[in-house]
Amino acid sequence: MTEPIDAAFGPVETEVLTASCTVAGAVVHRNEAWRQLLGAGDLWQRLAPPDVELAEQRIQEAGCGSLVTNEIFMVQPPTRDEPVPVLLNFLPVHVPSPADADDTIDAGPRVTAVLVTGEAMMEPSSWTGTQTKRHRLESLGRMTMGMVHDFNNLLSGILGYTELLLNEVGPQTRAAEIDVPSLVHSLQTIQKAADDGSSLIEKIQEYIRQEKRTRFEAVDLPTILQDCLALTRPYWYNEPRRQGIAIELDEDLQPTPAIMGSAVELREVFINLILNAVHAMPKGGTLTVKTFVEEDQGVMATVSDDGVGMSPSVREKIFEPLYTTKGDDGSGMGLAVAYGIVQEHDGTVDVSSALGQGTTFQFAFPPVDRRAAPADVPTEAPAQRPVRVLVVDDEEMVRSVLQRLLSLRGHEVTLASSGAEGLERAREQSFDVVFADQAMPVMNGRQFARHLREDFPDLPIVLLTGDTDIGDPEHAFDVVLSKPFKLDVLEATIQEVV
Repeated sequence: MTEPIDAAFGPVETEVLTASCTVAGAVVHRNEAWRQLLGAGDLWQRLAPPDVELAEQRIQEAGCGSLVTNEIFMVQPPTRDEPVPVLLNFLPVHVPSPADADDTIDAGPRVTAVLVTGEAMMEPSSWTGTQTKRHRLESLGRMTMGMVHDFNNLLSGILGYTELLLNEVGPQTRAAEIDVPSLVHSLQTIQKAADDGSSLIEKIQEYIRQEKRTRFEAVDLPTILQDCLALTRPYWYNEPRRQGIAIELDEDLQPTPAIMGSAVELREVFINLILNAVHAMPKGGTLTVKTFVEEDQGVMATVSDDGVGMSPSVREKIFEPLYTTKGDDGSGMGLAVAYGIVQEHDGTVDVSSALGQGTTFQFAFPPVDRRAAPADVPTEAPAQRPVRVLVVDDEEMVRSVLQRLLSLRGHEVTLASSGAEGLERAREQSFDVVFADQAMPVMNGRQFARHLREDFPDLPIVLLTGDTDIGDPEHAFDVVLSKPFKLDVLEATIQEVV
């Protein structure tokens, strides 16, 4: 016996939804499950207008003989607050064509109707065991919206500084005209943005894997704010001036004691605030960023603008998830995520604002207790020796980057573009360590490692992966290294396994 899809649907069972119509879209028949969920009137009466247009297009395609499967539509039953996803298939119904009068010509089959089948993509109300997973997915969705917002900001910084570099070093530029310090600064900013983007993705992966957050370390707040101003310069300086708008910077970053925290997460907070401040000054203004120390409050930072400001009712809601005043341009997650990060750092945030007078965000963080957290004493790095490395990856860009990075440390690198080629190289030459990508066609990294381990049981193998689910550990490889990676991490891995 089947169970009801949801109590709100009454007697609807988890059976296949079916409806048939002419190639012009006129309804011929529909079963009771279809009537309960999609309605008994017009065939698409409970779909949003864009979905109605898509469904009618799929009917036309099926009417021309095409098989259309696995299309998802959002159905809004009158008894539910949220729409229900429904998976539909559009199947052309073929019948023999009538022969000519002399019965010598067969025109082949023709489509006379379209059959639509589907099912509601939701669990019965009695499946209470999935509620925790559903809640986790909802939380992940909310968090991802905030991450996408911040990741787009980072990508904008990367693209902006890359454009500046290309303009500064054009094909006609002579070496003597190149401002080397400016180039180095731009490259360092791009590198920092890429590092932060990698860390944001890693936070999502850790959440999916239910891993614990990495340990906080002592960080310098003025330096973090300098990084944020450099990273967002295309937003508050270049782009406004291109539009004939001037946004001035009032920067007063006084030295402060270190605080315990994550530089990546704090940069996420302040980058979001700086971009919000720019958005609040459509006609130009002054962006003010300060750091200082208050004996009774700790390490302080303020980000201010003299833009449009906020009403008291808006100010009370700005830290609520999904609340936004930017319409379709805002996710409503930036300040909610920022507020959570500040709380994780044992900090506080106060907001003062008035319509037409701008907005100020003031943060307070406890300073590091030097006695409780003494600084690590640097130790002399162990001697490093060049090794012979085999890199197996189907992506040419990854192979090239690995070869150039490892060559900087004096390692001898051999490349292979597939698992089969990697096995051939390993049997032809002697290697000290092998790096293999997990996601390769035909023979993936795990399969390659198992084959290689049969011939070379003592050869260290490092599995490279950019996947969220890194899979179960196994004896075929020694270390799993997540992409993207930096030279220091690659070098430390080599010295660990060789």
